[in-house]
Amino acid sequence: MTSESIFSPSWLPSYIANVLKARHCWKKLGRCRTTCKDSEVFYLLCNDETKCCVNPKHVPVKTRSLPPTGSLE
Repeated sequence: MTSESIFSPSWLPSYIANVLKARHCWKKLGRCRTTCKDSEVFYLLCNDETKCCVNPKHVPVKTRSLPPTGSLE
């Protein structure tokens, strides 16, 4: 077996495309990564159980409403 048959150029482009393909998440605003960058926050899990890393400005902020006090003031 020659080295040419092991390292065939025919499969190389598809291999590189799969390696470099970015998996997006959270409405395509995040990326699936094992570790988020310092500028990103972990928001939810991707299908392959990696973290969906999102810029914090895209993460919805949940506000809580105040309970009713029963007074009109």
